Amino acid sequence: MPEVIALEEAPALMGEVDGRTAEVLPLAVVTTSTGEFTERRAVIERRAPTSAQRWAQLKAEIAAWIRTLFSAAVYAILIVTFLFQVARVEGQSMAPTLEDQDRLIVNKLAYRIGEPRRDDVVMLYYPLDPSKSFVKRVIAEEHDSVRIVDGRVYVNDIPLNDDYVPADFRSRDDWGPQVIPEGYYFVMGDHRNNSSDSRHWGMVPKRYIIGRVQLRWWPVATARVFP
Repeated sequence: MPEVIALEEAPALMGEVDGRTAEVLPLAVVTTSTGEFTERRAVIERRAPTSAQRWAQLKAEIAAWIRTLFSAAVYAILIVTFLFQVARVEGQSMAPTLEDQDRLIVNKLAYRIGEPRRDDVVMLYYPLDPSKSFVKRVIAEEHDSVRIVDGRVYVNDIPLNDDYVPADFRSRDDWGPQVIPEGYYFVMGDHRNNSSDSRHWGMVPKRYIIGRVQLRWWPVATARVFP
């Protein structure tokens, strides 16, 4: 009878058992004095997870998605509350600078750390009904004197440089003169003869100015950054 001279472990292999993937684990490889060897293996099948295990895995995945969505919602709220807001233009009061249904990005941080300035295009709450918001251009700041003569705007007795207003968009009205109170701003639409603005409902308090229009991102063909 051959003498056994070596006994060693053999590597594990992957195979199929009854058409299912299984791990084939060796018990031993036996080498004899005659050079012969025999290999004995045990087959341990990898069983499919149970319904309880599948349910536990599904719950873990759902919980991970909920955490991700919750985090995204919190970040979105913080951005909209303190940094930026997406807005849509409704109407033609700011034409031709902005057209009806243009999509905008409004910088809300700008006036938390700074002040509105003449010529800024801003988003503001309508002073007579703060549930509504408008987009207008700042014409005069606090302590400025404003008057309008036959549609021509004067700020501190200096004609306003408003070349962005086409001739057929100009009005022929008279207004003022009036000094802008502290903490208030005088705003107008660029479409002067088709705009409801400070000529009609008065000055805008700074707390009602939501932010500065930073970007028109839609339509893409007319996208632009506002200074």
